Amino acid sequence: MKYIRFFTLLLLSGFIVPAISQRLVKAGMGYSNTSVNTAVFRSSSVVTDGNTQYISYYDPEGYVTLGKRKLGSAEWTIRRTQYKGNVADAHNVISIMTDGDGYIHVAFDHHGQKLNYARSTAPGSLALEEKISMTGKDEEDVTYPEFYRLTDGNLLFAYRSGASGRGNLILNKYDLKKRAWHRIQDILIDGENQRNAYWQLYVDEKDGIHLSWVWRETWMVETNHDLCYAYSPDEGNTWYKSNGEKYNLPIRKDNAEYAWRIPQNSELINQTSMSADKAGHPYIVTYWRDGNSKIPQYRLVWNDGKEWHSRQIMNRTLPFSLKGGGTKMIPIARPKIVVDNGKAWFVFRDAERGSRVSMAYTDNIASGEWTVSDLTDFPVEAWEPGIDSELWKSRKQLHIFVQKTFQGDGEKTVEAEPTPVYVLEADIR
Repeated sequence: MKYIRFFTLLLLSGFIVPAISQRLVKAGMGYSNTSVNTAVFRSSSVVTDGNTQYISYYDPEGYVTLGKRKLGSAEWTIRRTQYKGNVADAHNVISIMTDGDGYIHVAFDHHGQKLNYARSTAPGSLALEEKISMTGKDEEDVTYPEFYRLTDGNLLFAYRSGASGRGNLILNKYDLKKRAWHRIQDILIDGENQRNAYWQLYVDEKDGIHLSWVWRETWMVETNHDLCYAYSPDEGNTWYKSNGEKYNLPIRKDNAEYAWRIPQNSELINQTSMSADKAGHPYIVTYWRDGNSKIPQYRLVWNDGKEWHSRQIMNRTLPFSLKGGGTKMIPIARPKIVVDNGKAWFVFRDAERGSRVSMAYTDNIASGEWTVSDLTDFPVEAWEPGIDSELWKSRKQLHIFVQKTFQGDGEKTVEAEPTPVYVLEADIR
């Protein structure tokens, strides 16, 4: 099933720019009582390999479900796997990636659980083998699994070992020739048993790894503070600050590079997204509140090769406060961003705009005005964006995972019917 919709971009200063078109392509029906299918830290809910696009989600009964289609087609092949997840906990997301041989790698159902990892039975197959370990080390307490693909077809796998407020970031690498995982970093970022890093990671077109994070001192979201950065040019083996200074690993609070200082109790959110341009300059999006305001604002923080900059994206008017633990029901989504040749596309959801899928665009990242459009004509409630990063890097096409989901504040479920799972194809050219 497919739908064609056309919307008009409205410039914030008031005049109209040309319309863009979107297509919603339905894949199936998904569980919607929590945001487990639509949390922003699902680093790869939709992945393209060649001319085939893959999708993953929990179906209404909580089974891990995989699908594929040819790019441009509205027809999906869908398979419910043998695996189920604890979908009542929105942390327990599914992450997928294809390797250079076409095998699908899947990690799912983690919030302090033993590693749940499986590969497809054959290249391009939606059938999964039995679960296996990766390295056999630090796999008993896994949260936030994330796959990333390198240009040679090898993979990276990042996850947190430990709990909120006292966890460490671990990095594994998959060797395509050996078809085996090995450890790159036992403790890349060390919480020193006092805090943990909530990170976002991006692998650029030259395999440079960009890593940014906020520190959290306890499990309480209001203890998030500061925005830090590290970069690896050699697939995660050595790490540097933006000025070229080499890190003495592991990275800790006292030796980290602080891209932007943000105090606790600033409504600073954790785990948003970042991107990089062709020159390898990092771009980080998040939100926080200035000390003299009650209104959190979306922000872009970036490095131009010389220094760090920050600017506000749009001008929100709805105040809210982040307090407590567990998955929160927040009136705005954590955002995603993609950049190209000085331009940026910023995908978000805001109650001020009716909680639709929305996008802000600028043709000048440093100083240009932002235009804003709504990409759906229906609300998506607790949805946060997931983007097909491989398709963006290879073709500069923007495909977004979309599902209307709900979330009770503090890890609660909401009674709701299953809702359609879509890929939204945004024609931005």
